[in-house]
Amino acid sequence: MKISPSVLSADFSKLDRELEKMWNSGAEWIHYDVMDGLFVPNITFGAPVIKCLKDKTKAVSDVHLMIEDPIKYIEDFANAGADYITFHIESKSDIKQTIQKIKDCGCKAGLTLRPKTDINKLLPYLEMIDLVLIMTVEPGFSGQSFMADQVEKIKIVRQKAKELNLDLIINVDGGINTENINIVSKAGADVVVSGSTVFKSEDPAKTIAELKKNAVV
Repeated sequence: MKISPSVLSADFSKLDRELEKMWNSGAEWIHYDVMDGLFVPNITFGAPVIKCLKDKTKAVSDVHLMIEDPIKYIEDFANAGADYITFHIESKSDIKQTIQKIKDCGCKAGLTLRPKTDINKLLPYLEMIDLVLIMTVEPGFSGQSFMADQVEKIKIVRQKAKELNLDLIINVDGGINTENINIVSKAGADVVVSGSTVFKSEDPAKTIAELKKNAVV
């Protein structure tokens, strides 16, 4: 299990040191929640911030675009140093064209969906992408409680990936902590996004180690 701390829960006054601390504490990925104030109510940050932080950590840059028309900005985030770019199937951009744009820019492509969206709408694209992000909270706000009813989506995607013989990463985002990480791990998750659980921890290294330990199936 890989841990992807969410920048939303970091101290923005010292982001460079916060990311360095996460890497030194055992986090292999860093999760960037990009919100435009249209697709979701909140506004966070854009490509320039990610570009500034890219050299501050060796972690994989895991970029989640919660924006209305993501295809317009793929080049910006690719140039900023994104490794994975994930967008919503509910966005206005053409799904196949956006996936191809991400790949053309040298990044790995991910798809995600809101909790209320039927997982069957995403399954036809599995062979085109590298990652599926399962949201276990509503996108757009940090600090929400884990939605256990979304775990079934992880199982469905994992089973379908096996049937298609795909090397697909399943990333899970929303309310993950040391107590529920085993649930998503057993369902088939490879990466979990964790915000306040690690960034607000007095000992992030101990917390990340505990997350990984509890994730063992």
